[in-house]
Amino acid sequence: MNIGMIAHDAKKKLMQNFCIAYRGILSRHTLYATGTTGRLIEEVANLTVHKYLAGHLGGTQQLGIQIEHNQIDMVIFLRDPLTPKSHEPDVSDIFQLCDKHNIPLATNLATAELLVKALERGDLDWRDLFKN
Repeated sequence: MNIGMIAHDAKKKLMQNFCIAYRGILSRHTLYATGTTGRLIEEVANLTVHKYLAGHLGGTQQLGIQIEHNQIDMVIFLRDPLTPKSHEPDVSDIFQLCDKHNIPLATNLATAELLVKALERGDLDWRDLFKN
């Protein structure tokens, strides 16, 4: 499955730790991430990540295009709800696109862990039906 990953600055370390903890599961899937998040994941978790531009430079929009074309199966977006972002409309677009295309979306660590464990059990295999 194709997994999109984004982390706001205040959540990048948390994303790194998440990827280290679930490396075994994540390594069996194709990962896509905004530039800085992807680089940080690669550095600590030894995972291969297809990197977009940095989020504020258009990476969030690039992920949105892949979602729009049904090329992403799950999104983990560890967001910082306390710090407004200058590119906040792009962030909202990801949420809307995931809702529109029925793509599982985690915006916090608890939900991310649930989705990754569901992924391991095969609970998200239904996404394959949407690709045909």
